Amino acid sequence: MKVQKFGGTSVGSPQRIRDVASLIKSFPGQNIIVLSAMSGTTNSLLEIVNAIREGKKKEAYDFTNTLYEKYRKVIGDLYSSEESKEKASHIVDQLFDEIKNLIEKPYTTLTEKEIVSKGELISTNLMYLYLMEEGEKVALIPALDFMKIDANGDPDFDFIEEKLGKILSNLGNVDTIITQGFICRNPKGEVDNLLRGGSDYTASIIGAAVNAEEVDIWTDIDGMHNNDPRFVEETSPVHNLHFEEAAELAYFGAKILHPTCILPAKINNIPVRLLNTMEPEAEGTLINNDLERGSIKAVAAKDNITAIKIKSSRMLLAYGFLKKVFEVFEKHRTPIDMIATSEVGVSLTIDDDSHLSQILEDLEELGTVTVDKNMVIICVVGDLEWQNKGFEARALDALRNIPVRMISYGGSNYNISFLIDQSNKTKALRLLSYHLF
Repeated sequence: MKVQKFGGTSVGSPQRIRDVASLIKSFPGQNIIVLSAMSGTTNSLLEIVNAIREGKKKEAYDFTNTLYEKYRKVIGDLYSSEESKEKASHIVDQLFDEIKNLIEKPYTTLTEKEIVSKGELISTNLMYLYLMEEGEKVALIPALDFMKIDANGDPDFDFIEEKLGKILSNLGNVDTIITQGFICRNPKGEVDNLLRGGSDYTASIIGAAVNAEEVDIWTDIDGMHNNDPRFVEETSPVHNLHFEEAAELAYFGAKILHPTCILPAKINNIPVRLLNTMEPEAEGTLINNDLERGSIKAVAAKDNITAIKIKSSRMLLAYGFLKKVFEVFEKHRTPIDMIATSEVGVSLTIDDDSHLSQILEDLEELGTVTVDKNMVIICVVGDLEWQNKGFEARALDALRNIPVRMISYGGSNYNISFLIDQSNKTKALRLLSYHLF
């Protein structure tokens, strides 16, 4: 059994749904299909949520009606039989009625999650009915029946494995099993989610729960590229990545993959393959626990970075200084990306500056603080164990004419990172491609 995840752009129009359905019908064996909401839907649903939160009931209804009309057109274009159109219309009407009921109620923290969940519920029902119309042996299983998170927001694997196992054992003879990505229930039984990008996570969790042969993530690009094709010409897909290499690239800017999604697959040694719905014959990128020695695989960039330098008010770092620095960031729940230390100070970076003013106020009690905004972390990923010779030198040589604010190396065996000004990002990415690949 394989798990196949399709993102929002892959099911973003009636024709895309047909194309994905053709792909699904070509898959051998039994497959679990995880679907995101149709592209644009989640943003439209969030517009409805924001209007409700602000007390703009008419605006919320206007957004709702606009999205509803979009789906009425999708239904009319997608199905050939009146029976399928009626079934799809009934389901969509019911889900939009639920949204309208929420518009009439006072806004609570659950309102957003209830409304946003409708996107995946619609897309999976539309695909299910289309495959039924095509004569496929298909089942639709609600993610809300088995996907659950615990009090920390982590997947409740024991619950998921038990519930999903029972559901699958009772399905009978079906080739295709469709479910929703992203949505789940919390310990109280309320509708919740795995955060944006969480459909990848859903696929990985399901893959682990059923001990899948492979988890395939279908997007609109042929795998993870060795550099960002938006800024660098003639990039190419990386054929194989270690799980740790893929995690570094995802965290530091490779948007094709959600950073959290591969952990369940990694732990259970289940390969993850990134594929392109537009070019299904392309090899894509295979991610597993096999490390290719002596190779630099790819470069990624993470924008909107703020660098903070704290110089101790004493000549040398006093005992407990670093502990006090880290406690400031823990207090304000702000993760640190990069860090470098010297005898008298510490430099570090953050990508979330929502608590920056409070952080700086606390840090100024420890020493002199300077801040650099609009920075970028350039991440070079591959087999970068310290025993290897020359890899760091090649990366440094590529950036010899670009001012580098910080370098982070040694914290990971798979990554060396450079902090530079945003204005030098494109030049740096292109120079690294030229020198490394």
